[in-house]
Amino acid sequence: MIARAALLVVALASLVPAADWKPLFDGKTLDGWTGDPRLWSVHDGVIVGSTEGTPLTHNEFLITKQEYGNFILHAEMKLRNHNSGIQFRSEALPDYVVTGYQADAGESNYWGNIYEEKGKRGTMVDGWAAGGKDVVHLKDWNTYEIRCDGDHITITLNGKVTADIHDSLRLKGIIALQLHAGPPMEAYFRDIRIKELE
Repeated sequence: MIARAALLVVALASLVPAADWKPLFDGKTLDGWTGDPRLWSVHDGVIVGSTEGTPLTHNEFLITKQEYGNFILHAEMKLRNHNSGIQFRSEALPDYVVTGYQADAGESNYWGNIYEEKGKRGTMVDGWAAGGKDVVHLKDWNTYEIRCDGDHITITLNGKVTADIHDSLRLKGIIALQLHAGPPMEAYFRDIRIKELE
């Protein structure tokens, strides 16, 4: 029995992921992130991005100070209005601008899309048509899971895979949260965590 128990322990240990989930947001502060303090704050365990009273001349982002390559990113987001998204494997530019892949989100569309922010391709995958429109919770909380492993990228929205592509524009970069130029808007983010892959 002891030998069998030892074998069971070894077998279970082999199923443990190589990397554990790590929070990117501590629920209280914006430690580990950089962005315009006029736009970003924390309330009741939620990152709030708001352009009320601070009109934008270009899209701006709250940006991680660390870059990530292969990972699974989990985040919950809610959009009051207008347009937002979650950048990944992206490049930070001056003035809190970002270029690269985005898991898109719109007031009543775009959810589940992969969009190339400040890139030539624009919408790379129409995840809205591929099922995002069927599972999104407009004006309520939604769960995004972004998986990047080598050149393989998968976007899952509320349990539905909306994009599955192979692309090697960039294999490592920052993660960022978007506020879009245009009408005053608000976006909310919580439970942001990452599991780095080997």
